[in-house]
This record gives sequence, structure tokens and C-alpha cells, in this order.
Amino acid sequence: MDALKPGGDVAAAMKKAAEGAARLMAADDGPRVAAMAFDGWDTHAYEGGATGRLAQLLGGLDGAIAAFESELGPRWRDVAVVAITEFGRTVHINGTVGTDHGTGTVAFLAGGAVAGGRIIADWPGLKTADLYEGRDLKPTTDLRAMLKGLLADQFGLSARALGETVFPETAAVAPMSGLIAV
Repeated sequence: MDALKPGGDVAAAMKKAAEGAARLMAADDGPRVAAMAFDGWDTHAYEGGATGRLAQLLGGLDGAIAAFESELGPRWRDVAVVAITEFGRTVHINGTVGTDHGTGTVAFLAGGAVAGGRIIADWPGLKTADLYEGRDLKPTTDLRAMLKGLLADQFGLSARALGETVFPETAAVAPMSGLIAV
């Protein structure tokens, strides 16, 4: 979407995409799984603190999730939303007041089906000695474990299917439990 490029109305574009996806999912014969991708998160320069590009993107994501909830109406109670990225950012700001690609990242879960209100993490710390390769937040959780747990609880997929078909060769990665409200 052009709106997700610098200078575009990020929040409006994200909200519009979320509303469209929610309308499809709210239909009685609609899909049970949807994926949305929002570009523009590669903020190497001038992230801008509370009013910069990163704040705009995070505000847009927040608005998109709120619009998704609103558009779904009562079906929201059965929904789990995962917001995830394929890479983290460095801990320290670079020379252009941004951050570079890093290792550790974060995933957010939202939705009426999520057993929320908590943070699930092993916090490694931000001291230089605690960083991965001296620059990145140290990864402590395999995100496939979180995704496996969601898929197992939400759709009843077996550990075998998750470890062999959905995430091949990951049988040793155990699904997280307790992510979906019972």
C-alpha cells in the first residue's frame, strides 16, 4: 500500500486493511484464518521517538487491531491476533537515529480468545554482557513454540502435525500452553 510508505497515512491504511479482513472473517462462511502484512517497519533512520515513524507505525497497528475488533463484533470473543516480525532491532541507536536489524524480537497476542493480561518472557537484560553478539536483545523463546501453542489450542492441531507438517523438523520445540482462554 502506498500509504505505508514514508509520508503516507499509515494509520488509515492499516485500519482500512483490518476492517476489510474482519468483514470477511465475520461472515458465517468466512475464513477462520487471515494474514495481513504492513510494510514500512524497517526503520534504519530517524525513528523519531514518540512522534516519529516508529510511533506512527505502532499507532497504526493499535488502530488496526481496534478496528478489527470493532468490525468483528461478537465474533471477537473467538479470535486470536498475532502481531509478529521476522527480525528484531538492535538495542542501541545507530548514527542516523534509527536502529538496525537485530536478533531478538517480540510478538503481541490480542483477541477475545487470548488468555491475556500478562507478559510471557525470560528477560535477558540490556547490559552489554547480556546482549547477543554485544548488540542485540538475546532471544530466549522460540516463537514457533508460541505459534504452535496457539494453533494447538485454537484449532486442535496435534503436536505431531505441528512438528512435522506446519513447522517441519521442529518436534523438539514444545507448544506453549495456556495462551487461549478456556
